[in-house]
Amino acid sequence: MKTDYIFAVLLFFPLLVIQTTIVPLIAINGIIPDLIIILLVFYTLKLGQLHGTILGFIYGLLFDLITGGLLGSSMLSKTITGFVTGYFYNENKKDIYLKSLSFSLIVLLGSTVDSFILSFFSTTDLNISITTFFIEQGILPGIYTTVFSIIVIVFYPRRMID
Repeated sequence: MKTDYIFAVLLFFPLLVIQTTIVPLIAINGIIPDLIIILLVFYTLKLGQLHGTILGFIYGLLFDLITGGLLGSSMLSKTITGFVTGYFYNENKKDIYLKSLSFSLIVLLGSTVDSFILSFFSTTDLNISITTFFIEQGILPGIYTTVFSIIVIVFYPRRMID
């Protein structure tokens, strides 16, 4: 079980390289999927709410430090995302969540929360309405990230021995 924690942090670094170099090339009107949220939700559903919250803090801090973003914005948004998606953790249902479309719906919720909080702290355009802001900066990135989360469902082993 301890290897899951170490592996979760080590898996972050190659995913960060992909997130910052390749993913912007597939942007649609400036909206990009957040692969780190998919990884965060995966490990939150696998390990629990407390671990997801701490992992979200670590992912956000490392993301802010490495990419040079506003220090604390990703850290806060990913910590809250880990906390919110941790409510879906259930020891008896974790394999069911990770093998079904429930995973994608949880990623949709988590990614929407993350995108909305991150945009709230980093936006400079104050002339847009709150509904436009919520749709363009929260829901659309969440939907785009959800499409990429289907890859996890397809490649997750059907039978795992823990």
